[in-house]
Amino acid sequence: MRALRTALRTAHLLAFGALYGGHVYGASAAALEPALGATLASGALLMGLDCIAEPVFLVQVRGLATLTKIGLLVAVQATPSAGVPLLTCAAIIGAVSSHMPGRYRYYSLVHRRPVGSREKG
Repeated sequence: MRALRTALRTAHLLAFGALYGGHVYGASAAALEPALGATLASGALLMGLDCIAEPVFLVQVRGLATLTKIGLLVAVQATPSAGVPLLTCAAIIGAVSSHMPGRYRYYSLVHRRPVGSREKG
């Protein structure tokens, strides 16, 4: 499972990097479709693994951060001219939520405390 997660995370970072760079350098929407598809697919698979491992994932801060990033990708599709700032926000949310202490990452807004197998963070 660890190897699968590492491979998916690597693919996700590479795809997002291509998508972000494409927006920074003004690539056409058609040229960015494969990067967007790969970003969404790899992210969906990672989110699915997280939901299977911890069904409470979607109400934890880390799950809410993931849902926010998905919303930002949808907003990029709706407003391509705002792609760079929206994708920058997604990157910042991803970096911060991935590296914050477990007591914050695993905090559940429903339970009002850290929940899940990594509560101790």
